[in-house]
Amino acid sequence: MADWNASAVPDQSGRTAVVTGANSGLGYVTARELARRGARVVLACRSEARGAEAAGRIAGEVPGAAVECARLDLADLRSVREFADGFRHERLDLLVNNAGVMALPYGTTADGFETQFGVNHLGHFALTGLLAPVLLATPGARVVTVSSLMHALANIDIRDLNSERRYHRWLAYARSKTANLLFTHELARRFAAHDADVVAAAAHPGYAATNLQAAGPRMAGRRTAERIVTLGNRLFAQPAEAGALPVLYAATAPGVRPDSFTGPSFAMWRGAPAPSWRAPWTVDDAIGERLWAASERLTGVSYA
Repeated sequence: MADWNASAVPDQSGRTAVVTGANSGLGYVTARELARRGARVVLACRSEARGAEAAGRIAGEVPGAAVECARLDLADLRSVREFADGFRHERLDLLVNNAGVMALPYGTTADGFETQFGVNHLGHFALTGLLAPVLLATPGARVVTVSSLMHALANIDIRDLNSERRYHRWLAYARSKTANLLFTHELARRFAAHDADVVAAAAHPGYAATNLQAAGPRMAGRRTAERIVTLGNRLFAQPAEAGALPVLYAATAPGVRPDSFTGPSFAMWRGAPAPSWRAPWTVDDAIGERLWAASERLTGVSYA
């Protein structure tokens, strides 16, 4: 993996991909590079206007790119169902669960879930389940879910998934990223149990400069904190183009193993894609099963 970069992405001609949160940051770079290699890419974005603008930018950077945008608000399960119902492609080779929110003030989704848990985990859990039939019908399909090294701050609390007893924005974020890894672990286990030709894997970008870091302070009106994280991005973070490499690797490289976790090679912070450390609780079958059952109950989406 030491020399792996965007030019190493294999030919994606004839393949169809969905990338959530594709209008900016890691999602935009991932969608653009998949399109550059010939994939038809659906940009799944909360704002149709920003999605259309992103599709236009990709078309300008990649002449002949096959891109389209569709509205997807992961904070609203009705929107998730509408997106899945409106997906008319006969195959889905790659689903990149990339969109997310970070360290927001306490809030709830349209369905009453704590926002970070609802968007980062439950929205993607529901989306993947609703698209599962077309994924299973596509030979060699992959589901790549973007987590974070911040998952190491906290395991999930199965008794308080929505942080109703106590809320701390960073712990809630860490728990949602742990949920991403537990989801990947359990999804891979279930695919294997049914001999499904689908790989479920996870990736993280290390420290990459995106709009994600400043959104929380901006929403909370914490101007000083917003300026600090913006400066930190400029001084210490790698660009989104580099941060997207582990995601692209997990999505396209030959031989990616189910339930693998790919991140940057240098201190898991920056550099070429490499296998990444993950907390032991993210491969706990019992916790994974309990989170799965709770997620099916909360979203009303069954993978049966």
